[in-house]
Amino acid sequence: MAVSQRKLDATEARLSAMALPEGGAWLTEARETALARVRDMGLPARRDEYWKYTRPDTLVDAAATTAAVFDHGEAPVFGDIDRLKIVFVDGVFDPAQSDALDGENLTIERLADIGAADIHWAKDLYGALEAKGQSPVERPLAALNTAFATDGIVIRATGKVARPVSLIYQHVSESSDVVLHHIIKMEEGADLTLLENGPAAARFNKVMEIDVADGAGFHHVRAQGRDHERRAITHMFGRLGKESTFKSFTLTVNGVMTRNECVLELTGDDAIAHVAGAALGDGDFHHDDTVFITHDAVNCESRQVYKKVLRNGATGVFQGKILVQPGAQKTDGYQISQALLLDDDSQFYAKPELEIYADDVACSHGSTTGAIDEEGLFYLRARGVPKDIATDLMTLAFLAEAVAEIESDELSEEISSRLEGWLIRRRQA
Repeated sequence: MAVSQRKLDATEARLSAMALPEGGAWLTEARETALARVRDMGLPARRDEYWKYTRPDTLVDAAATTAAVFDHGEAPVFGDIDRLKIVFVDGVFDPAQSDALDGENLTIERLADIGAADIHWAKDLYGALEAKGQSPVERPLAALNTAFATDGIVIRATGKVARPVSLIYQHVSESSDVVLHHIIKMEEGADLTLLENGPAAARFNKVMEIDVADGAGFHHVRAQGRDHERRAITHMFGRLGKESTFKSFTLTVNGVMTRNECVLELTGDDAIAHVAGAALGDGDFHHDDTVFITHDAVNCESRQVYKKVLRNGATGVFQGKILVQPGAQKTDGYQISQALLLDDDSQFYAKPELEIYADDVACSHGSTTGAIDEEGLFYLRARGVPKDIATDLMTLAFLAEAVAEIESDELSEEISSRLEGWLIRRRQA
């Protein structure tokens, strides 16, 4: 489809404010190819089908809208967990705050360092999964990231990694505009847990490409930062081999604009992909989860579990699709998106989709929006529980299905405590 002149002009205005980073031949080629994709597609506009519920303006403007740095005075998320810490401050790697970039069954490098190498395993992955993920739905902000990312972490796991790798994003400058690109390669039989937390920047564009080989396991838990005025667009592109496992959970509290996209392709038989999220929004809060899972192998399982709690005019969006290719028999696909509206001013938009070209499958999707269950609330209050505490208890119960997707009990308890803390703070506000 031809791109309108208005969209082309807006795209060129954005690109004119950016310059391709320097790098070696293979990285430069990948960036130039990605830039061509951006120009062919044009940056997203409100009339685009997959952006009709979310205004992309502040994500594509030439200059980032400033965002105040928020000091909440709380202990960092995952702070009590033994982990390998990698810190970025406004998108710049900080070696002083980071641990040594090495570990058993693990190699970690910076994208800024490997770009000059003539030969590197990342050459076959950088931008490859992102490019594949552009069809059938275009994702131009991901291509923009591939073209202009200045840094990121490149991880290769060759066996079971005992300690989680923790990416910590600190926000210091009110005008920071950060583009990071991470690559994770899970070799056959490897197992890794990746943690992410922090607000990152005033505007954050992040892409993560994850290649999960046969029999490997990738576990991802993310807590998006508390700085309320921040804006973020994130993408995960994953490719799953035979008998592999991919599990990801995202907690989002605050953030005036957040869009998280997840694009997964199950290419090996008996692969498992679970993606889940819990979002809590208050007031000027817009949160968008857009998920696309393709089943292209036999006897694979996928789950999408997304819960949002919204109040004071907050907005939630869920766009999720399960595509079952011909021949992907015995597919088990499950999708649920639900919103709990704590007042009459908040709103939730859902677009669940199934597209199935195989005849021996079990696929389902559902979406609900509603208020607190008055009968359950009455039951608790009749037993002496104050209304605000009863509301919090029912809210936590509503979110429990999403949190249960976290495989680690330690991480699940950490996320649950953060959810409870958010509710307590709002109760006392």
